[in-house]
Amino acid sequence: MPKGRTMLSTTTRSRSTALAALAAGAFASAALAAPAAARTVLFSGHVDAVAARIDGGRLISTLKDSTGGRTVWRDPSTVTIRVVSKARTTVPAGLGVVGRKGSPVWLIPQVQRSGVIWAGWNTEAVGSAQVRGAIRWTVSRVSGPGKLVVFQSGSFGEADVLFNSGARLPQGISIPLGTHAHGNWAFTKPGTYTVAYRLSARSVSGTPLGDSSTLTFSVG
Repeated sequence: MPKGRTMLSTTTRSRSTALAALAAGAFASAALAAPAAARTVLFSGHVDAVAARIDGGRLISTLKDSTGGRTVWRDPSTVTIRVVSKARTTVPAGLGVVGRKGSPVWLIPQVQRSGVIWAGWNTEAVGSAQVRGAIRWTVSRVSGPGKLVVFQSGSFGEADVLFNSGARLPQGISIPLGTHAHGNWAFTKPGTYTVAYRLSARSVSGTPLGDSSTLTFSVG
C-alpha cells in the first residue's frame, strides 16, 4: 500500500508539472502574440519632424505635430510619417542628385500641398538663455529601399542639398535658434525608411548637450 501511494504521488506530480509547463507555454505564446503599442500615423497637414526642446536642462529631440489643429509634442520613435501615393511625381531636369529626369519620386514638398504631409524642422522652443549658438542636426544612418534626399529650392531654382543618403554618412547642418523651416524630402522608391539622427548643442555654460532619435517614413 505505501508503494502504491508513492506511485500515485509521483503520477500526480508529473501531471501537475505537465499542466504547469502547458500553462507557462500558453502564457508565453499569449505574451508573444500581444500587439505592440500602436504608433501614431501622420499623413497630411503640418508637422515639424525634427524639433528641439530643453527639458530639465537636457536637449530633447521631439516631433511637433500640428496636424490636428493643436500642437502635440511627440517622441519621434513612436510616429510613422506616411507619404501617400498623391506625393508621387517625376524628377525634373537639373535635379540629378535625386535621380534621372522623368524617373519617379515621392516628394514631401517644401511648399505645403493639400493631402500631402508637410514636414519641416524647428528650434523655436530653444532660447539663447539655454543654448549657446546653433543646434546641430546630424543624420547618421538611413535605411530603406531607395535614396532619401532632403533639399531646399533656392530663389533661382537651384537645389541646396541638406542630406543625401546616396553619399557617405554621417552628414550634418547647423540650425540657428528660432528657426522654423521646410524643405523637400525626396524618396526614390516606395517602402519604409528609417532615419537615425542626433541633435546636439552646448549649454550657455559650455556643457555638451545631445539627444538621438529615429524617424520612420512609410512611402507609397
